[in-house]
Amino acid sequence: MEERPAWPFYNAGVTQYFDVCVRGAGAVGQTLALLLARERLRVALVGSDAGAEHRSDIRAYALNAASRECLQSLRVWPQGPSTTPVRAMRVMGDDGGELSFSAQEQGASALAWLVEADALQSCAAQAISFQPLIERFTEAQAQDIRAPLTAVCEGRASATRAAYGIEFETQPYQMNAIAARLQCAKPHGGVALQWFAGGEVLALLPLGGENGETDGGNSVALVWSVTEARSRGLQALGEMEFVQALQSACGEAWGTMELRSERANWPLALSRAQRVVGPGLVLLGDAAHTVHPLAGQGLNLGLGDAQELARTLAAREYWRGLGDEKLLRRYERARAGAVAQMGALTHGLHALFDVRDTRVQGLRNWGLSRFDQSGLLKTWVARQAMGL
Repeated sequence: MEERPAWPFYNAGVTQYFDVCVRGAGAVGQTLALLLARERLRVALVGSDAGAEHRSDIRAYALNAASRECLQSLRVWPQGPSTTPVRAMRVMGDDGGELSFSAQEQGASALAWLVEADALQSCAAQAISFQPLIERFTEAQAQDIRAPLTAVCEGRASATRAAYGIEFETQPYQMNAIAARLQCAKPHGGVALQWFAGGEVLALLPLGGENGETDGGNSVALVWSVTEARSRGLQALGEMEFVQALQSACGEAWGTMELRSERANWPLALSRAQRVVGPGLVLLGDAAHTVHPLAGQGLNLGLGDAQELARTLAAREYWRGLGDEKLLRRYERARAGAVAQMGALTHGLHALFDVRDTRVQGLRNWGLSRFDQSGLLKTWVARQAMGL
């Protein structure tokens, strides 16, 4: 039987000492490192150097007010055309049902902000370069690190989580998400559009900055959740044929479209790590949980994890070690409700609109329209999603 690493996860011949080792240098890992350094903790950040050559990331994150406030406090909020406020959102069902939200109704400047992944990564990397309490390491150098706490932010395919033998319970949706950038004939006006139809979920999200300063407000991000078979077919299409299929699916909502990027593709699943903490170990972000992207809350959950862990460590008793499992259980309990709630919401919506029965179709579209008129309930749900 293969021997698994002992808890905590470090080697006997270690030569460099830190308070926390953060494994994974994506948005969640970088944010956590900055939050911990602000608490005067020495952090080893293990992962690819942001300056290294990498393939451009076409994704755009939908970030809520809580995430924005956190990133602004760390001075890593991108400026200019890389950040676009969502002023309103329209959700269309597959049989006439419709639901709409607006920032004005909520007394806010935006429902969310679309932030380009590369811009966020670059801003965080720059902030880290000015933080003397954070030191970067590659995976090859990680064996030289010793810390009482390892925070795993490596994403859904985390090698560190697997090395500890922690099971990642996954419920595949048998669907893939297709992401791309497009230029539209009509300006989006800061409005996000989403369609539920035939089990598919299609979202067109506004890009281009506050006033569309780079493209006149005609650039959008696509996230299209389709069955695995349909995904393969759409990926095999040429650019013109793919755009025609997309325009047919969204009814040319913003006029004719032009593809402006490659098409990214990844499988969808509802996942949860069997355990999130242990002696000297804590999992965050996609390494701990994944949800369906239909609500755009994946990174918000991960950033919420980072903020809560930083708060928990900062509030610990002076005599309690950073890797104390009882301390880490406080973090686990604090995040359990938000993670479970979002997982249940997105899974429930997917299951509801995946049913093909025409009787269910009429009922769910009626419910969608009735919810649009629900007043206080609609406001409460909107403010939860906005992080308010």
